[in-house]
Formats: sequence, structure tokens, C-alpha cells
Amino acid sequence: MQVTRRQFVKAGAALSAGGLVIQASSKSIPIGLELYSVRDNLAKDPNATLSAVAKMGYQCVEFFAPYFKWSVQEAKERRALLDSLGMRCNSTHNDRSAFNGDGFAKAIELNQILGAHYIVLSSAGNISDIDGWKRVADLLNEGNRQFALQGLHAGYHNHDLEWKPIDGQRPMDVLAQHTDPSIMLQLDVGTCVAAGNDPVAWIQHNPGRIRSLHLKDWSSQDGYRVLFGEGTAPWAGIFKAAENGGGVEYYLIEQEGSRFPEIETAERCLRTYQKMRGE
Repeated sequence: MQVTRRQFVKAGAALSAGGLVIQASSKSIPIGLELYSVRDNLAKDPNATLSAVAKMGYQCVEFFAPYFKWSVQEAKERRALLDSLGMRCNSTHNDRSAFNGDGFAKAIELNQILGAHYIVLSSAGNISDIDGWKRVADLLNEGNRQFALQGLHAGYHNHDLEWKPIDGQRPMDVLAQHTDPSIMLQLDVGTCVAAGNDPVAWIQHNPGRIRSLHLKDWSSQDGYRVLFGEGTAPWAGIFKAAENGGGVEYYLIEQEGSRFPEIETAERCLRTYQKMRGE
């Protein structure tokens, strides 16, 4: 089932031209891995790590900031490997260098080679006032204008800071209100829950914009080291909201660390996801 533009408008959101098709069937939504989850293995042997991730059954990956140092040839080699493994890279995580000056051109070139759709600002840094968050929104909007010329879009990935009110306003609300609707709001579930906020309500209040989610769990006892499905995140409600108006196009498991080695952790999380989803 596809959600039409008219339905988005009715829901209070509009996608700009060039927005991606929204998938509403859980069976058609790819499950991927944010590669920060296997960062040590990736640094030692990227090809073997990507091959192991594909063998587990992950359908897509998200590269994080170190990818920005690649040469064009390195990016082409990574893309060739992904193609041979049957995996996609739908988005990348970036620092501010991808949203400034010469960084625009490099980010566009590398992401086009990888076949990505979204260039995601992974962190805004330590912003302490609302005007500062409005400037972050301006940064995202300008990046999005540059990226959209080449068929790409900007995205923003939250941490816990964005959920903590400043003068009665949550920075996440400021970003949502002051950015173009074609900019993806990538929801990091764990940090939202850790900050005492409701991820289901957030998805429902921002229809069409939650096009990917970091499936990270959290508990008061073990923090982010709990495996996916072991914490307090309300996963059934999250999946329902994401797939019924939220606009999800792909999911990404992310694990900052656990009681198991990285590769085993990634596999355990995937098996839990598959069981939870009846796959």
C-alpha cells in the first residue's frame, strides 16, 4: 500500500517533490544495521565484516562518519561489494563537514556512488539555546537544498539532548517545525526513551517524516547495553505507528555495545527482530 500525497496533507504533512515512496507493509520494509554497531570489526576488516552482516540476513547498512574520508575509488569498491552481497546503503551518518563548503560536493559524490538517498547529520553538537537549534534547522535546510539538486535529501539523527526542553521547548520540536518536510527525521528510539519521551507519540505527531529508525533499546539498569528487545521501548506500538503514517522506508538496528562480541550482538538482535516480526 502506498500513502498518497493527499493523505499526507490530510495528516498535516506534505512531502516535497522528490520524496521517496513510503512502504507500509512490514514484509517489504528492509531491516538494516547501523555499522557503528560493529565498528571495531569494520575498522579491522571492512570486507569481511560486511560479508558477515549480509550472511546474517541484513538487507541494508548505514555507514557512519569515517566513510567521509574515503576516496572515490574506495567508495566504488564498497558499492561493488554491497552489490555482490545483495545489500543496499540507504543513508550515511555525517558530521557538519558534509553540510558546509566543499563538503557538499564530496558528500553528494560519495553518497551517489553508494546509492544512498539520505545524507544524515548524526549530531548537532552541544547546542544550549533555542536560537542555536534554529541555526541547526537552517543548516539542514541549506544542505537539503544542495542535496536535492542531485536527487538526495538531508536527514537528522537525534540523541537524548534534543528531547530535553529549553525554555519550555523541546529541540526536536523546533527542528521538526523549522525544517523542510522532505528532510528525514531519523528516530533513535533508545535515546528518546532514555530521555523519558514517548517515541510512538513522536512518530504520530510527525507523519511521513520518520523514514528510518534506529532500533536501539534502553533500560534504567543497563542503559544502551541491553540488546534489542530486552529494554523498555514499546516496540509493537513503534512499528505500528511507523508503518501507519510514520513513513518508514527501512529500519536499522543499532547497538552501542553489549555483553557479547559485536558480530554476535548484531546477529542476536536480528534474530530477535525477526522473531518479533514473525519473519
